[in-house]
Amino acid sequence: MAAITVSNLRKTFQVRTAAQGRIKGLFNPIFTEVEAVKGATFSVERGEMVAFIGPNGAGKSTTIKMLTGILHPTAGEAQVLGLTPWVERQKLAMKIGSVFGQKSQLWFHLPPKDTFRLLSYIYELDESVFKARLGKLVEVFELDELLHIPVRKLSLGQRMRCEIAACLLHKPEVLFFDEPTIGLDVVAKRKIRELIASINKEDGVTVFLTSHDTGDIETLCKRVMVINHGEVILDSSPQLLRREFLRMKTIGVRLEEEIESFIHPGVTVLKHKGPGLKLRVDTAVTSVDDVYAALRQHSRLADIYISDPTLDEVIEEIYQATGSITLGGGGYR
Repeated sequence: MAAITVSNLRKTFQVRTAAQGRIKGLFNPIFTEVEAVKGATFSVERGEMVAFIGPNGAGKSTTIKMLTGILHPTAGEAQVLGLTPWVERQKLAMKIGSVFGQKSQLWFHLPPKDTFRLLSYIYELDESVFKARLGKLVEVFELDELLHIPVRKLSLGQRMRCEIAACLLHKPEVLFFDEPTIGLDVVAKRKIRELIASINKEDGVTVFLTSHDTGDIETLCKRVMVINHGEVILDSSPQLLRREFLRMKTIGVRLEEEIESFIHPGVTVLKHKGPGLKLRVDTAVTSVDDVYAALRQHSRLADIYISDPTLDEVIEEIYQATGSITLGGGGYR
């Protein structure tokens, strides 16, 4: 059985629009409907690590809130571990964990050990089970020196390690991560990614991840779903997205002889210095082989390279093609 199944899931919000005059707006407010999620349909197998990405306003966080039972959908169906989130929220809460990069579940003025103790009561853990589980998490996440320090005095990277440990205390089967590495430095990001990967590998935990950091996606996930305008528009692997969607290639060449200029359909010269050229090639217009052939008509090639498109470039291209959206102040995500 799949860990997550979603069928034609929809969520519509009523948004108050500005009316003429403050008094009129007070007594006769005007509302418009905004459909944040439009018929999303997908499934996630147990043990998968899936990236769920999209621009601000695309419907990511709204979808996660429905899958965790925080929001009721306007229409459609969803099940997480065989439970309907918004109907059986309390039962589901015992089986899932969530980490939101900008929203802490740790008590700010208390040390992490106090939050862990409180969570053991919330999840009704036996004392022996709690101590054994906490001991393992402290060892894996290297928390021994952090347990007695007030959360307000921890660095962001240290706090995130404690956040993830807290959400794992009750051994959840599905984890929802919303921007888990936001604001972290390079070293802290690598540590958090390694911890998430080890959780998935050792415990078989299903991971549903949203992130604007492509490093999270490439390092952790073998599957990427792209949502825009509330619709899931792509479902593939990072490698396939890079290979199939992005048509632009960057080519660097060094010629044996200097040439004055190079003009070819579908090619933009990014840099030309001496015998070296850096070119952007639109493979929908011309092939890389045709560009090489055209260059050889001017001079023999001394050296060449093709740079693979980054996932950042792929995602930017996808967003531009499907039309990024941003609603008002912060919009829906």
